Amino acid sequence: MPDVERKPGSEAEERFVGTVDLTEWHSPPARATARSAKRVAKRIGPTGALILSLGIGIVPAVLLVVLFAWIYDAVAESDSVAGLDHPVLAFAMSLRSPWLDSAVHLYTDIGGTIIMPIIAVGVMVLLAVRRRAWTPVILIAAAGTGSLLMTIFGKQLFSRARPPLVDQVPPLELGASFPSGHTLNSIVIAGIIAYLLVLRQKSVRSRAVTISVAILFTLTIGLSRVFLGAHWLTDVLGAWAIGGAWLALVITAHRLYLTTRLRR
Repeated sequence: MPDVERKPGSEAEERFVGTVDLTEWHSPPARATARSAKRVAKRIGPTGALILSLGIGIVPAVLLVVLFAWIYDAVAESDSVAGLDHPVLAFAMSLRSPWLDSAVHLYTDIGGTIIMPIIAVGVMVLLAVRRRAWTPVILIAAAGTGSLLMTIFGKQLFSRARPPLVDQVPPLELGASFPSGHTLNSIVIAGIIAYLLVLRQKSVRSRAVTISVAILFTLTIGLSRVFLGAHWLTDVLGAWAIGGAWLALVITAHRLYLTTRLRR
């Protein structure tokens, strides 16, 4: 049976990003994974296979948190972490001023536990209605849930102390420091929203702008946490690594979904 026709406004339109076919898998392990996804989709449907693959994907994501914990403990024993964190915090403190502190606090709140979920839900509903599909709901909900679970698990696993209260910009942050929840959630949510937008954007320029805005947002939210003294730099670096890996898994799951629906 031929591939599903690519019609404007349909889900088949998401198959290509520029000239890149998201349903093509080049390496032998990737092709084997795609074949397995097709077999599962025959039993429970493409949407069921997508949800199942996202559920399975959280396992390596959590293992990555454990691996980072092991690496961090090994590096911490040699005081390499302190050699990186303390000078960066001292430099950030040297840049502070009343107006800049207030501006950064207002900005960093975008990546917090109130505004970021509102943005995620708003975009999720808008895309679902406009595209008449459940895929944006599944992907954004799964991405956000996974990042939240990794944040909670990572904080319980590490129980790392935040920078001293005297070095923080009020209001003071308490609780475990690693990973930076603002940073992890921003890279995952901004990343999955950018991915969903890029799937339907036709011009290279619009895709470049979307990706650049998402990257800039993620970088600045992470750095704002260091500037305010709410987190050490390594908390932010770890959150970028873990969040980026989870985002890659979510995108891979969606590519498998497209493969099961559009290539037969």
